[in-house]
Formats: sequence, C-alpha cells, structure tokens
Amino acid sequence: MPRDPIGFPSRRALPGIALGLAAATGLLPARAQPAWPSRPLRLIVPFPTGGATDLLARVMAERLGARLGLPVVVENRGGAAGVIAAELASRAEPDGYNLFFASIGTASINANLHQRLSYRPEDLVPVALFADLPNVIVVRRDAPWHSLHALLAAARAKPGGLTYASSGSGSSLHLSGEMLKADAGVDILHVPFRGGADTANQILGGRIDIGMNNLPSVITLIRSGQLRALAVTSPERTPALPDVPTVAESGLPGYAATAWFGLQVPVHTPQPVIERLNAEVNGIVADPMARERLEQVGARMRGGSIADFAEYIRTESVKWAEVIRRSGARVD
Repeated sequence: MPRDPIGFPSRRALPGIALGLAAATGLLPARAQPAWPSRPLRLIVPFPTGGATDLLARVMAERLGARLGLPVVVENRGGAAGVIAAELASRAEPDGYNLFFASIGTASINANLHQRLSYRPEDLVPVALFADLPNVIVVRRDAPWHSLHALLAAARAKPGGLTYASSGSGSSLHLSGEMLKADAGVDILHVPFRGGADTANQILGGRIDIGMNNLPSVITLIRSGQLRALAVTSPERTPALPDVPTVAESGLPGYAATAWFGLQVPVHTPQPVIERLNAEVNGIVADPMARERLEQVGARMRGGSIADFAEYIRTESVKWAEVIRRSGARVD
C-alpha cells in the first residue's frame, strides 16, 4: 500500500469513490501527523561488527539515541566493500527512520571503481560528516621489517612475493594500498577480507604479510605489542600513535589517505528531518565525552553543514577517481 513520508497509508490508497464522498460530506478529518521521531530509528552500517566502522557507528547511534530520546538500532550489513548495505539503505523508506552510516568507500569510491553498481550514489543524500581517521600499515611483531622503507625495499626485491590485507575490494583500505603500490613502484598482492577484525586476525595468524587497517581496528594490538605499526596514511602523525611516522615521512612525499564516515539518508527524506539530523550530529561532534572517546582510538571529529558534506563527497570522489585511474585498481 502506498505510504506518505512519515509512514502512514497514503490517501491515494483509499478507494476513490469513498474518498470523494468523505471529502464532499466533510466527514474526512485532517490527519494529525506525529512529531518526528516517534519510534526507534535504524542505522545501517556497511561493515561487520568489531571494526572501526562499527565502533564509530555505535558511538553515533548511542549519542544520537540519547539526544533524540529514542533508540537508534545498529544493523550491520557487511560485504562487497559496503555495496550491500548501501543498496539496502538506498531502497529503504525515506521516512526519517532509516539512516545510513556512509563511508568513503560507499560515497566516493564505489561509483568510480565499479562499472555497474546495484545502487545509485545519488539515492543517498548527505546529512553530516561525522569523523575521519588514518589508516595504518601493520605487520606481525616478529616480522623482519621495522620501517616502511625496509618493507618497500623487500617488496621491490621480490615482486609479487608479499601480500597485504584489506577489509574488502573497493574499500578505502584497498585503495590506500593500491595508491601506496603506485607511488612506491612495488608489486604486492592484495587479499581482501570482510572487515577490520578479520584482517587483523589474518596478520596475527601469519597468513598475510602486511595489514592495511583503519587505526581503531588495531590500535589495541599495536599498543600491546602484538602488531608493529610501520606508518600511518594521514598527512600528519596521529596523537594516538605519536611515534609512528606518516607514509610521506617514510619516503613517499605527497602520499595521504584518510578514511571518513558520515550520515546519509534515502533521497526524498523530508528536509526538516535532514536538517534536524544534521544539528544532532553536530551536537555529538561537539560533545566532549564522545570526542574524547573517539580521539583515544585515533579518530578526529568533523561535523559541518549539509552543503559542506555534499562538497566533501564531491572532492573526494574526484581524488579517488584519479587514484583508481593511475593505479589501475580493480575489484578482484
């Protein structure tokens, strides 16, 4: 049955004759619309539990629910570097109760990397940029490389002989790795997995040589000494790991890649709802408790207007389209 923007049956669903009679006789009362929100919300997350995306999404869901006075239920739909979740979100009812925790991959990479997508990026509209964070290049604690320079030298000496893991083909981690390979002129085999936790386990188990991970996914393993961090991909060092150099400092000047996350909703979601959500996300960004919690794991809070986020998605799409073209990256 057709539904109106807040989820009630549309008047178009009523038989035309009955609706006409009711209107003619004045028996059809004006339908009161409940204030939004009046029931729990759903936050669709494009990666499995246990990784950086899930961690940041749950902080947003917890704080957003507290601000709205209603639960925000996290729904993890991992797979295909976010394509599965983005398709689900793009087809969800635009009623203000279906939210999408967008990533750099779903918003700015997938449309440039895939010849055919099961969703249209324009079917998800921006609400607010939430946070960004560096990726980090890690190896096992017993690996022979103690710097990125040494690792790249080994890769040049044995083309195709080393492997690196990411959280999926088409993810920002995959593209960060491909950009590293192109800038350094090395051949390292990409092996995709389903999420950050899975990737870390492959490195710890000795099945993969190198990990390209979002920092929050592995920061505890780095601090405990189980993994060795060789470099972070951000333009500057992160306060969370101040002794770990950047890729640019390690011999590849100009290299910079950060993963970022924000809130999107299905197109045709009512504009007042989008504006309210933008205000609430900015409130979370300004919340000292949320900020401290995420900064401890290497994330940086962002925020801004709806237009700011739309422009950021556009500029990031241009950047990563060029990375894809130059590196020859493809979906495995």
